[in-house]
Formats: sequence, C-alpha cells, structure tokens
Amino acid sequence: MKTTNLNRRSVLASAVAASALAVLPRAAMAKELLRMSTLGPGTTPNLVMTTFANIINRELPDYEIQVNATGAATRHVLEVAQGKTAFCMTSPALQALMSNQKAMFAKMDQAPELAKKLRAVLNFPMGVYHIATYESSGITSMEDVRGKRVFLGPPGGAAYSTMERLFKAVAGLEAGKDYEAVKLGWDAAAASFQDGNLDVYCNPTNAPSPVLTQIAVTNEVRFLGIPADKLETEGVKALVNRPGFGLGVLPAGVYGDNQKNDSDTTTLRVTVGIVTNESADETMVYEMTKAFFAGVAEMGESAPWLKAVNPQAAVADINMPLHTGALRALEELGVTIPDAARM
Repeated sequence: MKTTNLNRRSVLASAVAASALAVLPRAAMAKELLRMSTLGPGTTPNLVMTTFANIINRELPDYEIQVNATGAATRHVLEVAQGKTAFCMTSPALQALMSNQKAMFAKMDQAPELAKKLRAVLNFPMGVYHIATYESSGITSMEDVRGKRVFLGPPGGAAYSTMERLFKAVAGLEAGKDYEAVKLGWDAAAASFQDGNLDVYCNPTNAPSPVLTQIAVTNEVRFLGIPADKLETEGVKALVNRPGFGLGVLPAGVYGDNQKNDSDTTTLRVTVGIVTNESADETMVYEMTKAFFAGVAEMGESAPWLKAVNPQAAVADINMPLHTGALRALEELGVTIPDAARM
C-alpha cells in the first residue's frame, strides 16, 4: 500500500511539473539556434549583421542568432546553399560569379545549382571605399603610394582584389612591386593604421565609419579618390560596372575638421546583402525582416552609420530572388520590388 501511495505521488508530481512547463513563457523554452556568417570586426557587414542578430535575439524570443566572423565569404555562401548555415553575407558580384561558375567557382561544377538555392533577405550598402592616409604622410594621390605600406583588404578577399585593381587602373602601381601590400585581417589592420604602422588603409564602409571616426578625433586624415580624368579609363570602368558596384562619393567634412579634403572624394561604392537558403521558414524570415527594420529605425539617431540601411536599400542592385518571407515583409513596408527579386 505504501508503494502504491508513493507511485501516485510521483505521478501527481510529474503531472504538476508538466503543467508548469506548459505555462512557462515562450522565452523560457528552448530557442532555435541559428548561425550567421559575416566578415570580421571593423567592417560594415560585421556591424550591420551583428546589429541584425542583436535585434532578433532581443525581439524574437523563439530564435537565437550566433554570429560567426571567421572565414571567407565564398565559403559562407556555399555553406548556406548546402543548408549548413542559416544566414551569411554575400554580394551581387559574388552571386554572379557563382551562378556563372567563374573566378573562385570556376572548378566547382555544382556552383550554378547551389546558387539557385540562395534567397535574399535584404541588401544594404557596404559603403564607399575609404582610402585613408594621415595628412602628415604627404600622400595626396594614389601615385604617391609608391614605396609605401598599404592595407588593401584581407588577402584573397574581394576588397583586396578591388583595391589592387584600382591602384593599377588609376596610378599604374602593382602590389608587391611598386608598394607593399600588407597582409592583415580587418581588425588587425585598423589597429595597425591607428598605431602608425601603415601608410594607407583601405576599407569599404558606410560613412562615418566608427573605426575611422575614432582615428580622426585625434589625427588629421585625408582620403584618396579617383581623379576625374581617370573615370572613363577601361580599368576603372571595368571595376565600376561589376554587379553591385558603382561610383560613390565620400563627402568632405563627414569626419569633422580633421578631414583635410577640400572637396568630396569620388570613389567606388559597393552593395552587399544577407542571404538564406530557399528552405528557410517563411514566417521566421518575415518576422526577422520586419523586426530588423523596426529596430534600425529606432537606432538611427544614435548610430548615424545605420541611416543608409533602410527598406528601400534592401532591393538595391539585387540580382537574386528574395525569400518569400522577406518579400512579404518588404512589400508591407512599401518597397517596390524589382522583377529580379521575384521568382
């Protein structure tokens, strides 16, 4: 009899525990963990996508996004296409190369089919290429970079390749021959430039960049650009006409009185974006897209670099279909969807 009573108490306790579990807030239940890959610290994609993750983690209790800021973008898009990662950064240029099996995808026969599995969540301006130098260096043009230490971008990355080609197109200078192309990651390069160990620091970022704002507070800086007489050259036009690229302007004075450019600087601009797999849950992507843009709107005054990230920019330069969840969210936000973003 005693044993029977104990069993009944055990069953009752289990039932009570189950009932308590059922009424727990959703936030207390297990969250769906999602991986998001992006570029390293000090880059616009890292800032934007970390902000995306923070907003989602705060506003949508069912999900937790963990940011991975290591590895190359080319590997990241393959992992998303294969369903191994939930989200990553990509670009219209990278999507075109993958779809057409060119450049780093030339030997990958499955690249075009994998590209078809990618869906855009939103695009955003990566910014304009800042080619920064200290005023005290005496460098005022790309021609003056001969013999100097230059950070073009992490080796093997798109930024490195773009800047290498730009210096060749504008000034005829070759990396490793006419100047030293210093091999560092984004974070280490920013620190090295701040410490005075680099003569020129290149970074595609929205202005005002937090990294360069910090440097310009106590140092006079100058930004190099593309001269008017070089805009129609074959080399510059080839860079400008790539998917997601174009000519951009870095405004004079955007970094305050210590920015020594007398006029706006003409440079390259670039668009990137967040992508997911075609199989990602529609409701999840819809809720995340809506939550992100609501959060960004609230942060605009405290984070000026985020002002360029808005629903209208979400379809700029887009050359792949939007995920159905993102499509529904952007339409509700009043965005005109181009044909290229529809299935």
